[in-house]
This record gives sequence, structure tokens and C-alpha cells, in this order.
Amino acid sequence: MVYRKAPKHSGDAPDSSANPADRPASTGKERRYQGIGSAKGFAIGETYEFVRETIEHETADLSPENIEGEIERFMTALHRSEKELKKIERVTTRKIGRLYSDLFQAQIMLLKDPVLTGNITRRIRQELKPAHIVIEQEFGKLLEHFLNSDDVIFRERAADLHDLKERIIRNLHIRKLHSWVPEGSIVVSHHLSPADIILLSRSNIKGFATDTGGKTSHVSLICKSLNIPIVVGLGNFSQKAVSGERIILDGNEGLVITNPLDETVDTYLKKREEESKREADDSIMAHRHAFTRCGVRISVYSNIDFKEEIEHLDSMGAEGVGLFRTENLFLDDLKPPKEAAQQEYYRKMGEMLAPKPLVIRLFDIGGDKLIYSPVKEPNPNLGWRGVRILIDVPEILDAQLQAVIRANIHGNIDVLIPMISSVEEIMHIKQAVEEHYKHIRSLTTEPLDKPGIGAMIEVPAAVELIDEITQIVDFVSIGTNDLTQYTLAVDRNNLIVQDLFEKFHPAVIRQLHRVISTAQKNHCRVSLCGDMGSDPLATPYLIGCGLREFSIVSSDIPALKAMVGKYTVEECEALAAECLKLSSASAIKAHLEAFVKAH
Repeated sequence: MVYRKAPKHSGDAPDSSANPADRPASTGKERRYQGIGSAKGFAIGETYEFVRETIEHETADLSPENIEGEIERFMTALHRSEKELKKIERVTTRKIGRLYSDLFQAQIMLLKDPVLTGNITRRIRQELKPAHIVIEQEFGKLLEHFLNSDDVIFRERAADLHDLKERIIRNLHIRKLHSWVPEGSIVVSHHLSPADIILLSRSNIKGFATDTGGKTSHVSLICKSLNIPIVVGLGNFSQKAVSGERIILDGNEGLVITNPLDETVDTYLKKREEESKREADDSIMAHRHAFTRCGVRISVYSNIDFKEEIEHLDSMGAEGVGLFRTENLFLDDLKPPKEAAQQEYYRKMGEMLAPKPLVIRLFDIGGDKLIYSPVKEPNPNLGWRGVRILIDVPEILDAQLQAVIRANIHGNIDVLIPMISSVEEIMHIKQAVEEHYKHIRSLTTEPLDKPGIGAMIEVPAAVELIDEITQIVDFVSIGTNDLTQYTLAVDRNNLIVQDLFEKFHPAVIRQLHRVISTAQKNHCRVSLCGDMGSDPLATPYLIGCGLREFSIVSSDIPALKAMVGKYTVEECEALAAECLKLSSASAIKAHLEAFVKAH
């Protein structure tokens, strides 16, 4: 990789304070570019454009006498790649712990995979093809399953495989890894890898802006851990950016402003000052229980993807884990994890949290995401996914349920069933839990609690059946992202219709009220684990509907706790009643905005 050299700064790299360094000379008209804010925060500084080098490859077949030399070149590239990844792994561990350093360890393990390397060396010998061509083709087989997925999480994980492939090919050409950029820059690029983020962050980078990427990519998650704002999904912004120009990066709104006017800069400096004060106030709230102004207790849990996140939950004020997404265990080895490995993983999590609760969502995977499966569906989001796969492929379900049951030695683990659309699906899982629990109990004299069973409410069919569902499960958890998507028939990752994805649509807020009120009537616990739980506008409405449990991103917990204390239940109930009468999202949002502003 290489970088376009940025123009020299006239002084020190600009910092984020209100001083002249925040105001490099404007070189043109102020322009705004909308993307997706993946890690919150503001940055003001100068652009540094990151561009990858295009390597010219030899395409002619090898002569027999060059075969061994080509294989040796390939093995040297693997060795160089491993050294680089070990260095990046060490830096990652030092900066943010082992939470994401395991990502690079997984890449190192793939480098040593005898099947992959054996296939590549065999084909070089047999087909007389240059190493880079065979590498492209072999990695292409792995990448195809991920890139063709309709699930954004899996498409973004494909980027990690692509980056490993590019690293090996670069090292075939003995190209040096560069990672220096001017201190305090805002890096703009078409694409950034997790390794890029880790290495560039050593230069105290203020922020990142990329054409590609999404909220759930490793790049975005690492930036959150590093507290560096990033805006992704900017289209072709990198082609328009100019190194050295003044830029504002707004990770809260997903906005990039080039050549901002002085008054725009002043606005953002004021915003940052207000946010710093708010964060300081919120941090005090993090270590307190959340109560409404009238004294009603609100419980706040965390959504997590890795067990390593647990050690940071206390500092954020989480009262446990309301949603642990297990799909990352599936992805690490590109195949279903073994029961023993799952049991150990869940046991450690339960132990770290005890006596706080841990809700483990069963694998929420789709047909095109099972890389060993021949199934290719035209619309996987409406196809073979979630609980449907768990029922149809019992070995996956059985291994996970047995692992959870054996891991539940502290009695604080529950399971959550994804993508429920019928009562029969719940009964199938309940019966499987009962059978596995009885069998495992017969094999041990140690106390072992049966995990509670919850259902994800994320499709309209589940809302229609909410009365029956809340009578047969221990709890329900509302996934507002998918519920909104399926209710409005809008793919939230489709840029063409993304503006139609409206969480305050009357149909959505009425469904939320119905689910929450019905669960309360049937004495069934109910929580909400979608992005809506972190939205300040939604908080009073949800409390007014009767919601008393939120499960959200850890970093948003202090702000939610502070928000809860501003309202009484009575005024929130009145607000919810008014919103339920309104027939447009704009009217509902206006009503919520006026309420929040008044408090």
C-alpha cells in the first residue's frame, strides 16, 4: 500500500481545540457529503488521501524450471505476511486489548492452513500459473459465499479475507508496508482494512472517511474502541477529496464537510464543547441505576459481539448482556464451531458476568451464509435463515443448545431464538432444550440450571402472534431494525430505498406498543435490542408504552440513563397515547422532538 503525499503543514498538525490550527485556509466552496456515521465524534483538520498502489502482474504461464522459484516466492510472501500480522496483532493488543487482536490471529491461522496453501502450491506445479493468479482464484472461492450474501455483516467480513489476499500478493512483490501519515490528519480513502486503522492510529489520526464500509464492519468496530470518529459509505468521495484541504468529520450524523466556512467551524466547535460536557455528566450516571423522575426503575443491558467486551461493561454501566450475537463464532473458522469450543466460550462469559444475566442469541444465519452449503437463494432475507436453519440442520442447533446448557453453571444464561414467525418454531426449540437438559442432568450430580427461553420479535407475523408467544416464553426481545425492515418492505442496506427506512413510521410504533403492552398483560419480560433503543427521541415513547428493559450498544448506556431521569412515567404515557393517534412519521417525530426539547 502507498499513500499520496499530503502538502506540508505550515505548522503543527491541527488539533481539536479552538485555536488557529483548527482553521487552515479554505481553498474552495463549502461542500457536504452524506455517508454513515459508524463511530461517533467530531474531527476538524486537514485531509490526508490514502491510495493503494496498483501492482502490475505477469500473466504468462511459468516455464517448468521456474516452478520451484515461484513456490519459494509464495512461501516467502506467506512468511512476510505473518510477520506483519504479528506486529499488527501486538499493536492492537497494546491499544485496545485482545478484543480485535484475535482477528489478526485468525488471519495468521489461515496463512498456515495446509489445505489452502497446499491447493495453491499444487496448482502452481500442475497448471504452471503464477502464484498471484492462483491466490486470486483460491481466495475467490472463499470470498464468493460472503460477497454474494444479502446480509451486510457477512459482506463486511469478506473484506477481511480480501485484505489478507491483497497482503499476500503485495508481499509476492516485496513491497514495503508503509504506515506513516502526518500527525493529526483526517484520512480519506476508498477502502481501509482493520490493519490500516490500527497502524495509522499510531499517528494520532483524528478521523477516517471511506467510500465503502458499514456500521458492523471490523473497521467501524475498531474505530469505536479507539474513540476515533469514522464516516463510511460515502460513495466516490475519495475521488473528490484533496490532500491538505480543511475538512470537518461528523461521525454522529455521518457527514463530511469540505472547505467549511468559519461559521460552520464555530458551530462544530460549540457542538464539541457541549458534547464534552454532556459526556462528563453522563459518565457520572453510568455507575448509577436508572430511574425515571418519578422513581420507576429502568434496566439497561448491553449488546455485544465478543466476550472480550465484557470487561468494559462495568465502566459503561451495563447491568448485564441483553444480546450476545453468536454469528462471529461461526465466522472465525468459516464453519460451525464445535460444541466443546462453544461451551468453553459461553462458560467464560457467564463466569465473567455472574450474577448479571447473559442472553445468548442462537445462530442467526442464512442459507447463503453457510459456506459449506450449496444453497444459493434469490432473496435470503425472506428465505432459509434464522430459526428455520436451526430446525432443518439439527446438528447446529443441538451443539449450540448443549453447549449453552453445560456452560450455565451460574444460572445466569438465557437463550434467544431468532426470526420467529410461528408458535411451532418456539415449541420445537423448547422441546429440544428440555430433552438436552434432561440428558445432561442425568450425566452429572452438579447443580445445573435450565436456561430461560426468549423469542426475538422482528417480523410482523410474530407481532400478530404476540399474545400466544408471550404465554409460552420467559421473555421477548424486540429487534427494531429487522421489524422496521420487514414491516415497511425496505432493505435498510439498499441505498436506493434507504430513505424509506423509517423507524418512527406509524405502523412500526403501533407494533411496538402492541408487543410491549401484550407482554406486560401476560407477565412476560420484554426488552428492546435494536438501534431504536439508543435514539433519544424514542426513549420517552418506549417508556410510555411500558418498556422497562433496554439492551443497547455499551457506549450509549450512560446517555440513556441520563435521559431516563428527565421524564415521569405519567407524561411519557400521555406522549405515547398522542403518538399512537398520529398517521405520519413526520408528525410523530415532530411531537417527540417537541417533548424532548421541553425537558
